[in-house]
Amino acid sequence: MGAPMRAGLGKLLASFTFLGVAATVLPNPSSAADLGLISSGRGGCSEIVFVCENGRQYPLCPIAVSVVGEVITASLHTGHRGGAHVRLVPMGVGYRYAGRGFWLDGFRDNAVLNFGKHSQVACTIQQS
Repeated sequence: MGAPMRAGLGKLLASFTFLGVAATVLPNPSSAADLGLISSGRGGCSEIVFVCENGRQYPLCPIAVSVVGEVITASLHTGHRGGAHVRLVPMGVGYRYAGRGFWLDGFRDNAVLNFGKHSQVACTIQQS
């Protein structure tokens, strides 16, 4: 085995070792609170409900759920005909679900439901 081949093999083994250590040190993605809302994918609309300070409850009905259980797209029932389609928007910290004319910003169990630029209501998540 030549010197360049040994050096390449050494780098490969070092990267596998690093990845193995990183996988054991990093938190489980399904338990990280700032990835987005986590769903089992079986609970339907009653699994995640936003209980807001305006006295209303807004159920979130998952449509697409990632392998780790993160809700990617959903229907947020705001009281209008049926539910409004929302999609997860990547954020640095916390989560944002955006729909047409409204969005939901949150971190862990706290969220703010924004109906346009000048109307918002604080909410907490009630998960069953």
